[in-house]
Amino acid sequence: MSNQQEQLNALNDIRKMMDRSSRFISLSGLSGIFAGVTALVSAYFAHGLLAEYAKDGADPYSGIGNSLIEGNIMLLGAVTFMVALFGATLFTMRQSRKKNLPIWDKTAKNLLINLAIPLLTGGVFILALLYNQLGSYGLIAPSCLLFYGLALLNAGKYTYSDIRFLGICEIILGLISLFNIGYGLYFWAFGFGILHILYGLIMYFKYERVK
Repeated sequence: MSNQQEQLNALNDIRKMMDRSSRFISLSGLSGIFAGVTALVSAYFAHGLLAEYAKDGADPYSGIGNSLIEGNIMLLGAVTFMVALFGATLFTMRQSRKKNLPIWDKTAKNLLINLAIPLLTGGVFILALLYNQLGSYGLIAPSCLLFYGLALLNAGKYTYSDIRFLGICEIILGLISLFNIGYGLYFWAFGFGILHILYGLIMYFKYERVK
């Protein structure tokens, strides 16, 4: 009986080693929660900017046409991204130290590359919408959700499978948002805010909380 138990323990150790070598497992649920809260705060300020613009009778989703407000929203988006990235890096480093794992290895590199390609493509696509001024400002929020979802789906094979489900949810939300242009900011807040917080809580209680 003891030999059988030892064999099972050895198999479990081998499986854990293979799992660590093929997947980046230092992602922290707290980084998802932090990103979600950051997105909700950003959506609150963006809503205020758009509401201020709408006071003049303009439709914020048909193309802003106001360089000041447009610049403020782009600045807000850049700050939101940087704050969320900083939080993700901080919590990932913390998780790596707890698990005694390297923060940067081949798996982390593959994860970053597969995440970055769809994100950069989406970023260029959104910049093209703004540059060409085609009156399609309302497509920006759905585009953010769709390309982000595709990025998560693409990178999911190098980390926890939970991130693929988050990506699928973001894609579905983005597709629905395409048919509800006037509510793009609310879909954006739900996708990047609420879904991130739910995902972070699931990740935390599933992988990080001491049982």
